[in-house]
Amino acid sequence: MTKKIALKTKTASASVKASAKQNLVPAKTKTASASVKASAKQNTSLKAAKAKVPETMEELLAQTGYVPKGIKTGELVEGVITEKTPRTVYIDIGGKTEGIISDREVKLAKDYIRSLQVGDKIKVVILQAESDKGQPLLSIKKAALDSTWEEFDQKLKIGEIVVVRGREVNRGGLIVDAKGLQGFIPTSQFGAKLSKRLEDLINRNIEVKTIEVDREKNRLIFSEREVSEASLLKAQEEALGKVKDGDVFDGVITGVMPFGLFVKVGDLGLEGLVHISEISWEKVEDPAKFYKQGDQAKVKVLAADKKLGKLNLSIKQLALDPWSIIEEKYQPETKAKGKVVRMAPFGAFVNLEPGIEGLIHISKIPAEKSVQVGDEVNCYVESVDKDHRRMSLGLVLAEKPVGYK
Repeated sequence: MTKKIALKTKTASASVKASAKQNLVPAKTKTASASVKASAKQNTSLKAAKAKVPETMEELLAQTGYVPKGIKTGELVEGVITEKTPRTVYIDIGGKTEGIISDREVKLAKDYIRSLQVGDKIKVVILQAESDKGQPLLSIKKAALDSTWEEFDQKLKIGEIVVVRGREVNRGGLIVDAKGLQGFIPTSQFGAKLSKRLEDLINRNIEVKTIEVDREKNRLIFSEREVSEASLLKAQEEALGKVKDGDVFDGVITGVMPFGLFVKVGDLGLEGLVHISEISWEKVEDPAKFYKQGDQAKVKVLAADKKLGKLNLSIKQLALDPWSIIEEKYQPETKAKGKVVRMAPFGAFVNLEPGIEGLIHISKIPAEKSVQVGDEVNCYVESVDKDHRRMSLGLVLAEKPVGYK
């Protein structure tokens, strides 16, 4: 009995072990199988994703993550040159397609485009956001103008000679074409050989130097003289270096103009201007009444304009300013004789001596007294304002009229 129980127990124990072993093996195998299946499914998905080819622009952009820039007509954008042909330039401006510079724009800016290379960055203006072919149309004109202004600014700094073309003559000089810009050569900036025949320079190339660049005012000024008379200007510059403010020279009047006198100064080869206000201490309305061409005159240097090679001169500064001693000669109540030189609504101006004028106010002129330009009158000094160079006068009357103040 005991033997049977022991055998039964042993058999049961073996069965339990076998069952446990049997249960363990299928569980491990199932887990491994599930892992393999999941991995295979993931690989299949990846292969499918890789194998999928975008069929629309949206799908392509979604895959690459690229976001195109929106553009509008008239906008200024920066782009990169991707290709150049004799008639077209292609520029990547970050849009869906490359923009193009048309044949007409290429011709207008050919000199500027010739200097560009593939890969260069430039600024362009959108002329049309999308053409019939789906490409943006671009303008390079602004970039070309920017470059040209910068070029002339650089040539001004280094003093390089440039070639311009005569277009039109006006009262002040010659209008010229300068690499697509409008420039100007003043008459004073032509050498002696060309200054009197500017009409012959229309549609002709002219060698010049840039003397002023101001883009804000659209001013581009050139000098032909700095090329054709370079040696003369150098000699004048050296002569100017020897001239000091206050120097006095013997001069010869070479020109009489409404605004003053041109004077050749000594043997220096320099020419200067005596402005109308510096001719005499008297009031000068017409310089021709004081000097004529060929007259000699001593002049004093007020300032030297080294840029133009000109001198600012004075004749009157070499004579005593009568107003400097006005209080010594014309005390109040001093009687004097003068000549009426001009009339005004408020009175008559009387010249007492060269450079000294006084005013007889209209309230001081009796109604029965007729005063006209050219009349000689006896008067007396009422007051003197030296700082403002003014003098009030009164008429000397045989007897004071009723109401005279």
